[in-house]
Amino acid sequence: MKLSMKEKASYGLGAVGKDMVYMLSASYVLYYYQDVCGVNAIAMGVILMAARVFDAFNDPIMGVIVAKTKSRFGKFRPWLLIGTLLNAVILVLMFSAPPALDGSGLVAYAAVTYILWGMTYTIMDIPYWSMIPAFTEGGRERENLTTLARSAAGVGSALITVVTMMSVMALGSGDERVGFQRFALIIAILFVLFICCTCLNIKEKSTVDVESPSVGQMFRALLQNDQAMTVVVTIVLINCAVYITSNLVIYFFKYDFGGEFWYSSYTLFNTFGGAMQILSMMLFFPLLRKFFNTIHIFYISFSMAVVGYIVLLVLAFTSMSNVFVLFIPGFLIFAASGMLTVLTTIFLANTVDYGEVKNNRRDESVIFSMQTFVVKLASGIAALVASICLSVCNLNSDTDAESVAAAAESSVAGLRMTMTIFPIVMLFIAVWLFYKRYQLTDDKVEALAEEMRVRREKGNV
Repeated sequence: MKLSMKEKASYGLGAVGKDMVYMLSASYVLYYYQDVCGVNAIAMGVILMAARVFDAFNDPIMGVIVAKTKSRFGKFRPWLLIGTLLNAVILVLMFSAPPALDGSGLVAYAAVTYILWGMTYTIMDIPYWSMIPAFTEGGRERENLTTLARSAAGVGSALITVVTMMSVMALGSGDERVGFQRFALIIAILFVLFICCTCLNIKEKSTVDVESPSVGQMFRALLQNDQAMTVVVTIVLINCAVYITSNLVIYFFKYDFGGEFWYSSYTLFNTFGGAMQILSMMLFFPLLRKFFNTIHIFYISFSMAVVGYIVLLVLAFTSMSNVFVLFIPGFLIFAASGMLTVLTTIFLANTVDYGEVKNNRRDESVIFSMQTFVVKLASGIAALVASICLSVCNLNSDTDAESVAAAAESSVAGLRMTMTIFPIVMLFIAVWLFYKRYQLTDDKVEALAEEMRVRREKGNV
């Protein structure tokens, strides 16, 4: 039975909430602790990276737990709601560092809350994305829902990038520490409300029961699914590129672009970029889909992103001071990022069907647990790279715009090059790997769906 508009809207609303929370953490936790609270940049980078290594064990285990769950509400919704409630509480605590703490105490507080945030986010994120293969058929229905969910997630991410700094300044009356605490509370409440809407209106379809895999079986299944592993590594590389830029762009505007009201230019740039990211998911991708297959659109998006980063690098070294000029590379990078987000989720969903045909198991929770892990791993790697850049360039809460202007050109150049050249290198590696290994063309996906349909009909005879 086809999905109703109510189901689609409810699922999309959940994506808005969860990605608001994720983007607030991914883009601003380093800035909050390093620039607002005064934690050493390298220390924060190590904390963020270590937390992601911990998630290497946490995420797959959660995938197994979801697969084993049996309840009157299904196997996805209970964990979706539990994880959301816990994560909302931890989010507020993470951006509410006690003012009395400093030094090692503040580092410990940041480490504990960030690790707990990652654990609780995993509890809700894995069942959320695992529901796609569980209540959609392969092909266009799944692709359309994935596009909708990713578009909605893009809306959530864009809202955070657009309103965060202006809201923080307003809510805290100029005190960023107070502003972040109050803003995190508002986002946490919206997060809970949106996910409750998803849980009330979405039900997965009944599927054939299979023996739940052990952790060892799960890793073997992933290693046997060569297409899933290809997509997973591609996602890591693409997200590393995106998160390096998103972590450093706020420092670019504050310390390089400069000005007393730098956050206004930063907000304006993010407003434009967020709009382009949403349009790319809701308009550009569907438009291109009429003329090209998904793999061709992947290469088009890659080319747009690389050209955008090159233009941004050139403009950064021209000492320009007009934020509207940055809209040129911003359009290319944000639009490409939006389409790549949709595409990689479609590709990953397709590998679930591929794995079922190849390995005679339908491990949607297992496959999508890897997406959660690799996205967080990418944010951890990006945060470490960004923190090293900030330390080397000597950019921190004690550095004002005048000091940066008088600093050695190499320090500013390091910031500019890290946020552009690193992403370009990672994108090239990603596209090379994808070109060499990915085989699930549109025709192949349709053939897989047909083969599964025939198998199920035979199984019901």
